Amino acid sequence: MAKVLIGFMGSGKSTIARLLDPNYIDMDVVIENSIGMPIADFFATKGEAAFREIESDVLLDLIATDKVISTGGGVVVTEKNRQLLAENPQTIYLKADFETLYQRIANDTKNVRPLFVTNSKEDFKAIFDSRQIWYEEAAAQIIDVTNKTPQEIVEEIR
Repeated sequence: MAKVLIGFMGSGKSTIARLLDPNYIDMDVVIENSIGMPIADFFATKGEAAFREIESDVLLDLIATDKVISTGGGVVVTEKNRQLLAENPQTIYLKADFETLYQRIANDTKNVRPLFVTNSKEDFKAIFDSRQIWYEEAAAQIIDVTNKTPQEIVEEIR
């Protein structure tokens, strides 16, 4: 069974996945390879509903592996995905407070996140707030990553 990392953008899913297994699977990369374009472009042309269907299919395939998987921050938006994640005994929610995540995202010039740049701070916080219960419901393990080094987080997971 897969070790699946979930959490809001900026929580460190890719960083922690890479430390757990250098051959981890980035779900967003798998989706982009499948659709042949950046996710943001797919969202703009086909819409969120079409994206979430593809995301669910990819999650279903990946969760059946024994890999470490880094998901997109919105994976918990659909009920189907939350059920798949909740049934997986190794779904790990990397949790942090909003201000910590906001600062991480604001300082990350390599990864431009469309939800971040197209929303006010208040609207972005509303998205964050709306997802918290979903992350918690889907997770078998919750790790507060605030003020922890990546190594400390990895040790806690292991």
